Amino acid sequence: MLRRLEQYFEFEQLGTNWRTEILAGMTTFVTMAYIVFVNPSILHEAGMPFKAVVAATCFCAAFGSIAMGAFARYPIALAPGMGLNAYFTYTVVKGMGVPWETALGAVFLSGVAFLILTLLGIRQLIFAAIPQELYAAVASGIGLFIALIGLRNSGIVVASPATLVTLGNLRDRGTLVAIAGLLIISALMAWKVRGAMLIGILTTTVLAALCGLTHWSPEVYRVSDIAATAGKLNIRAAWSLGFAEIVFVFFFVDLFDNIGTLVGVGKKAGLFDHASQIPRIKRILLSDASATIAGSLAGTSTVVSYIESAAGVVAGGRSGVTAIVAGLLFIVALFVAPLAGAVPASATAPALIIVGSMMMTQVTEIRWDDPMVAIPAFLTLVSIPLTFSIANGLAFGFTAYALLRLLRGEFRREQWLVYLLAALFIARFVYLGRG
Repeated sequence: MLRRLEQYFEFEQLGTNWRTEILAGMTTFVTMAYIVFVNPSILHEAGMPFKAVVAATCFCAAFGSIAMGAFARYPIALAPGMGLNAYFTYTVVKGMGVPWETALGAVFLSGVAFLILTLLGIRQLIFAAIPQELYAAVASGIGLFIALIGLRNSGIVVASPATLVTLGNLRDRGTLVAIAGLLIISALMAWKVRGAMLIGILTTTVLAALCGLTHWSPEVYRVSDIAATAGKLNIRAAWSLGFAEIVFVFFFVDLFDNIGTLVGVGKKAGLFDHASQIPRIKRILLSDASATIAGSLAGTSTVVSYIESAAGVVAGGRSGVTAIVAGLLFIVALFVAPLAGAVPASATAPALIIVGSMMMTQVTEIRWDDPMVAIPAFLTLVSIPLTFSIANGLAFGFTAYALLRLLRGEFRREQWLVYLLAALFIARFVYLGRG
């Protein structure tokens, strides 16, 4: 039985084994376990029951991650997306006065749109239209993005009204614990200790607990809690023309965030074939679309591929077993949610910083001596962390690439989708900048 599973998940071709995959899955889960409580906290402000959203978050993260691992066979975990949950709560529900049930209906419709476009092959065409030259830039930009999140969560970098960002308070207990965690993980990796990332996170969590930085909540969560949100979506109301804009935003951001994540994690894991294409791309996109639909039915905002999956890849994860392990742990998290939430940001932040540094290796693949490549690549690379959006970074780089080709007179009719997408990106920028 185990031998058949190893053949199905291509252990030999990928150079992996059960121990590595399980450790990688645990690493991925620990770095993204914060979503179990952060997502319900945000959606609760939209009027949704907190316990129900905890259950829905665990359910859809488990469903999406296991589907990605078992069906698509990739080490990419899924969960409700940060940013899209904030858009759901603060813009759609609180800003527009839309009931959360109707907003869930819009999420459902965006998921159905994903599913249809995937079955028709349109999402695959969009993915294939990304210039090969930008692949390395997207991966490196995501590395900077992940590192910035880690530096912010650790308190090493903080906001500043004068200089945008500045050095944080290095005497703060949380920041000192994060710095200690950074040193621990770095040392373990330098000594090539297997499972260095997971060991470092757990060790830093113990250190944080000794410093009084962990928070234990003995409240009990049950699967039955999900009944308060499951099936409560209002698709009919969301179908009206007035919500087309909402559906489009859910669709657009999810589409390009997922493409960026797939490119970044895929490059780092070496999952591209010799033609720089990701095999089984249709299965990846079907898993993602199905997870968003399942999430809306359970009672949560759009489900996306998580950039924290890169932590599992850096830990050695190469097959779908990594994602399956992460998904199974989300099921466990529902019953021991307080324990999952006890891992503080100061313990996971060092791992994100290290992952960011590891993903920067892709930057050497960019031909910096060619302005036609270097300029779009640079715009992609810096826009992702500076706008705090993978979609924005991809949009800047993609648009610059297309415009430079046109200005140089290198228009190719067979690349019509490249120019169409660039036009859509420009229209999006105009829309976002209005009023």
